[in-house]
Amino acid sequence: MSRIHGYGRIDRSRTLTFTFDGRTYTGHPGDTLASALLANGVHCVGTSVKLGRPRGIGAAWTEDATGLVQIEEPFPEPMLQAATIELTDGLVARGVNGQGRLAEVPDPARYDRKHTHVDTLVIGAGPAGLLAARSAARAGESVVLVDDRPTPGGSLTGTERMDGLPALEFVAEVVAELAANPDVLHLQRTTAFGQYDDGFVLALERRTDHLGTDAAATRCRQRVHRIRALKVVVAAGAHERPIVFEDNDRPGIMLASAARDYLHRYGVLAGREVVVFTSDDSAYSAAIDLADAGANVTILDARDDLPLEWETRARERGVGVSASTAVIGAEGEEHVSAVIARNAEGDVRIPADLLLVSGGWNPAVHLFSHIKGALTYDASLGAFRPAGSLPGVTVIGAANGTLDLGDVVRDGAGDEAPVVGAEPIRTPTKVIWRTGGDPERQFVDIQRDASVTDIGRAVGAGLRSVEHVKRYTTIGTAHDQGKTSGVIASGITAELLGRPIEELGTTTFRPPYTPVPFAALAGRERGNLFDPERITAVHSWHVEAGAVFEDVGQWKRARYYPKPGEDMESAVLRECAATRAGVGILDGSTLGKIDVQGPDAAAFLDRIYTNMMSTLKVGRVRYGVMCGNDGMVIDDGTVLRIEENRYLVTTTTGGAAAVLDWMEEWLQTEWPELRVHLASVTEQWAVYPVVGPRSREVLGEVFPDLDVSNEAFPFMSWKDTTLDGVPVRVARISFSGELAYEVNINSWYGLSLWKRLLAAGKRFGITPYGTETMHVLRAEKGYPIIGQDTDGTVTPQDLGMNWVVSKKKEDFIGKRSFARPENHNPLRKQLVSLLPTDGLTKLREGSQIVERREDGTLPEPPVPMLGHVTSSYRSAELGRPFALALVKNGRARIGDLVHVPVDGALVEAEIGHTVLVDPEGARRDG
Repeated sequence: MSRIHGYGRIDRSRTLTFTFDGRTYTGHPGDTLASALLANGVHCVGTSVKLGRPRGIGAAWTEDATGLVQIEEPFPEPMLQAATIELTDGLVARGVNGQGRLAEVPDPARYDRKHTHVDTLVIGAGPAGLLAARSAARAGESVVLVDDRPTPGGSLTGTERMDGLPALEFVAEVVAELAANPDVLHLQRTTAFGQYDDGFVLALERRTDHLGTDAAATRCRQRVHRIRALKVVVAAGAHERPIVFEDNDRPGIMLASAARDYLHRYGVLAGREVVVFTSDDSAYSAAIDLADAGANVTILDARDDLPLEWETRARERGVGVSASTAVIGAEGEEHVSAVIARNAEGDVRIPADLLLVSGGWNPAVHLFSHIKGALTYDASLGAFRPAGSLPGVTVIGAANGTLDLGDVVRDGAGDEAPVVGAEPIRTPTKVIWRTGGDPERQFVDIQRDASVTDIGRAVGAGLRSVEHVKRYTTIGTAHDQGKTSGVIASGITAELLGRPIEELGTTTFRPPYTPVPFAALAGRERGNLFDPERITAVHSWHVEAGAVFEDVGQWKRARYYPKPGEDMESAVLRECAATRAGVGILDGSTLGKIDVQGPDAAAFLDRIYTNMMSTLKVGRVRYGVMCGNDGMVIDDGTVLRIEENRYLVTTTTGGAAAVLDWMEEWLQTEWPELRVHLASVTEQWAVYPVVGPRSREVLGEVFPDLDVSNEAFPFMSWKDTTLDGVPVRVARISFSGELAYEVNINSWYGLSLWKRLLAAGKRFGITPYGTETMHVLRAEKGYPIIGQDTDGTVTPQDLGMNWVVSKKKEDFIGKRSFARPENHNPLRKQLVSLLPTDGLTKLREGSQIVERREDGTLPEPPVPMLGHVTSSYRSAELGRPFALALVKNGRARIGDLVHVPVDGALVEAEIGHTVLVDPEGARRDG
């Protein structure tokens, strides 16, 4: 064990048990998975994504690019950083090879979001952020303070003193004052992951992850806070910058500040024989602290001039210090065992079980960059920092490049800043991007296995922009998001190009700052709330009747009603036969229905549809087709003229929302002068087509006052009536070619009417049928389904519907496209039927249609395709299978034989007309 007595803030009075890679270990409340693994001597946690090299824990928080794990229990989640996972009892995790695995079980946790409006939002609860929040609260402002760690304090790990007070006491004092203010909301475990215009910030709060199985099931696991602030103060701190050298990816190599963090937060000494490679003063405090905890520490400082006061302090603690010395490589397999260093006298091998690296600090400019804040290169830091401020946004502390603790607290509190003891005079950071060694094994982005060689390859390919190099190499594109790799990649690229880094710049940081679960972004909009299941008024009846459902858009539609022993094919054949021979009933309530009203309604519909709607008489119905600007069919349906200035438009079930949006777009953006109002009434009307030669008798039973004869109620007309005082609208429309009536009623009365129709039709043998039977019936008549028999490249003419394109109208959407030469190409695909000549084989929808040579074989690849099968069914009426298809110059080829591959064999089929049942149309009138 590597626990050190007297260090850490964990609760050692309690023990937690967890499992990693199948082995059981123990830890304590307050641990992270990373600290508990290190305490148990586990340094190698996985392998890399491309090269399979061992990977360990490289940092203590979100800047860790290596310690990736998969959580199995208590919640399944892939690709998390072990350094950010708070240990819980029963936690089960495993290392990954750079790639996670999506959960195979549903996530039972709850997620939600909250909207907050505030005067001042402070991001980061380090010394600068705490004092900035306190100052704003004392000024009477409402304040939200967010910080991603479990506890506040930031870099104050327990060793610094402020005005004679231990750092933790100072933190507790400020936090207590904020907690006592009712206008302050303080959120720990909350990461601001995206900043947007006008003071809008998204933050993820991890509410129960640290509770494990003790979390209340009713409490959401994570919450996305949508915060709108008048002022945003970014005090996000800085990320320690590594230095690249050969084999810098080995387990046991980590940032110097991380080792200090593990010691003071968790009481974990990450190594006993420690080498600290640095070019910055900050690593000295880490080295001294580790030496005080019992480690044998050697500092290798790349600078010629050592920081005198820090050097003195280090040597007093028994820390060896060497100037002008750089690490050029590391030895070891699953853990570092030695360091190869180079100085003026040559190379030296130093045994070590921990190598700490510190090349300076990169301000955490991500959030500032999210809102296009300009960055400037600061040569004294070797990093990019905000170039000024933005309206409503202030960056303070280390996030602004201020690293001296005294300056940090003055950034946060101004004149109210506590007095901080003087720190040693700072020796300038020596900016080093990389040292010697094999560039193939000098890793810039350790998670991506992206090396100096990869950058060299990008530059050699002619790339000169760091943005292009990023995409070529994938550096900074994973969960690291450039925290440790971004500036180094810019520096090495500039080096290879021979250009100054300030001229080259850095990559653009974009949200999210850290990975955010999709479940948290979805919040409560999951399952039925994400994609609501829409059901009709008679859904419960369908369920009781044993219907098998299919999803059409968001609707649950009864597909067929199997009787005992029936599969779908036999059930559909029975429903088809019963409907054509007697009477069937369908729940058609899901059809899109749009109420179009206004003095210009007729003119509007004339422009929307290819055919004329203004000439439609009140009380009549007309079939219509809509095309896009390109003249291709996008939807079809019927139009009822209800009044002089009012129409009811029906659409396909799946296209209802899109059609309404399409109509609104034209009305609002292209023709705003038209006085027209649109309203969706899809859910307001329940619609039941009653279909078949005995449908007139059923209607006569239910509506004795309604004359349903051909003379009084002609085809494509509608009439209003009542049933027990409830208004009912009946339209004579047929999507099957049979005598048919569509009965419409307020959805509130839908179930009652459905049962009345079934009861009345019982003695006529009425049969409920589903959408599959509906498809067969319409296909037998050659009626296309838009989106199934069309694919966005089909015109009305291709469907054989020249008659639906008006020759009288001056204009309508898509008209000009019909004049394009391509639309008159004789080889355009046209809708036809296909009849397999064996009378037995059902062709598969989507199958390609080909011609074979006289010897019965296919031409050499690529085989020319004539078209494809769009719909295919078995027909009870025809006693055989049939299909609809789009075939090149199809109508001119009626009677020709073509072939369709089915299960490795070629099935012969004859091209025919689309209308296969009752081509004369005699059945329509009963």
